[in-house]
Amino acid sequence: MSESRTTADFWFDPLCPWAWMTSRWMLEVEKVRPVDVRWKVMSLAVLNEDKLDELPAEYRDMLETKAWGPVRVVIAAQQLHGDEVVGKLYTALGTRFHNNGDCPTREAISGALADVGLPAELVDYAEKDTYDTELRASHKEGIEKVGQDVGTPVISVPGSDGDHIAFFGPVVTPTPRGEAAARLWDGTLLVASTPGFYEIKRTRTAAPSFE
Repeated sequence: MSESRTTADFWFDPLCPWAWMTSRWMLEVEKVRPVDVRWKVMSLAVLNEDKLDELPAEYRDMLETKAWGPVRVVIAAQQLHGDEVVGKLYTALGTRFHNNGDCPTREAISGALADVGLPAELVDYAEKDTYDTELRASHKEGIEKVGQDVGTPVISVPGSDGDHIAFFGPVVTPTPRGEAAARLWDGTLLVASTPGFYEIKRTRTAAPSFE
């Protein structure tokens, strides 16, 4: 008898390098566990819009000038072309932003759209608030599962009791693959499903490795 499959909802902001690392791990998890990832958008700009004055100037500038465009394009693509394009577009954007080191410019976003065969005019939504209501709703759906004190990514899977197990992270580099990816998935679900469990953390000693 085949093992029943689980859907893991994954909320991401295309600009976050750590979410990108986790997303590549989830693609590995799909290969080694009966898991299907459903990609959803959250926004670092939305998350931090009420506390911009408390943030370092460089990070604040990034949120105000660079963070809105990519998520707006992704949510527009979802609204106009369906959920199935979200993961493909995220991969195209993330490859350009993180692996290739491109800035989130109009040209880079246009290139990502072309990579996955989406209409070029979608790039215009980077500067429009047409689907900001839908963007905020998607963000809210994810962040309400874990609280405001986290960032991206957020992952949520069905629990055995009919509820959902949701958590931020894991933050990891380089991307675990094969059996290492499976062990991390199993262990993450184990701790996240423990009643009253909130946090494991240690100081990062390495930057994201996109190899």
